[in-house]
Amino acid sequence: MALVTLQELLDSGVHFGHQTRRWNPKMRRFILGERNGIYLIDLRKTLLGIETSYAYVRDLVADGGVILFVGTKKQTQGPIEDYAKACGMPFVNQRWLGGMLTNFATVAGRVKRMVELRSMQRAGDFDNMPKREALRHSRELEKLDRNLSGIANLDRVPDAIFVIDTKKEHIAVTEARKLGLPVVAVVDTNCDPDVIDYVIPGNDDAIRSGALLCRLMADAVTEGRYIRQNRPVISKQTSAPANRAALIEESPVVTDVVPETPVDGLADVAPEIAPDDAPETRHRRHARARGREGTSGGRRKLLRPKRRRSPRTQRPKPKFF
Repeated sequence: MALVTLQELLDSGVHFGHQTRRWNPKMRRFILGERNGIYLIDLRKTLLGIETSYAYVRDLVADGGVILFVGTKKQTQGPIEDYAKACGMPFVNQRWLGGMLTNFATVAGRVKRMVELRSMQRAGDFDNMPKREALRHSRELEKLDRNLSGIANLDRVPDAIFVIDTKKEHIAVTEARKLGLPVVAVVDTNCDPDVIDYVIPGNDDAIRSGALLCRLMADAVTEGRYIRQNRPVISKQTSAPANRAALIEESPVVTDVVPETPVDGLADVAPEIAPDDAPETRHRRHARARGREGTSGGRRKLLRPKRRRSPRTQRPKPKFF
């Protein structure tokens, strides 16, 4: 079954592009023609882009990935928020804060502050504060809630982003490319498709067009999560003993025995060494030296010459007065 039909794309106005004087020549391969000074997008290539992006998002979520929905235009704020909440994914629909991806640690700190203010407001702490302090906290919470409420549950950098209108959201696209994150985007005739990994050529200005494409991405997320929940889990602990037993059964048994040399035969093999021909050891050399030198007090000592210091290293004797 097809994800979407050509009639649905036509009814939603996905095929309408921008004016001919506001176009990007790199979008030439996605343009079908021109009518009344407006470019028309080839919907067959739009269908191909939708199928490719749908498969990628589904597999990403099935592997435990997270995709961030981004769309701050007036026409796409509503669909982005509704479908992102429906599929349980983070979203940004008010304003893209610079560094939201590349400086995620700082943004996460502000999200933590927003959660603290929410808990304080829920507990009624604002009512017990002075009026001026409570008003300051309320304004701070309102500002944080407006910009960061969509990523309140985002505890790490997302694995990919879905963008509508890459020309307006160029900061988000730049940060994603800097981090190496794949970008799935709806690209109009005035945008650059070379910076996008998964291109969906279509109209990014119409409300119905944006809602249709957001619904398709939300369906891909839902299907990927269903695949992940119903995927069979292979336990390694149960399969390990069976594999070990199979290896023991298949491994050949070594029965070769190394022959032992009898102890009686060692005397025949070892060479005979006369006491006089035996190698001279350190103790034998010292004993011979003690025999040559003199003795004192009934104990043999080895007389060694005294070491004398050189004149340079010889220390002067102290003088006593």
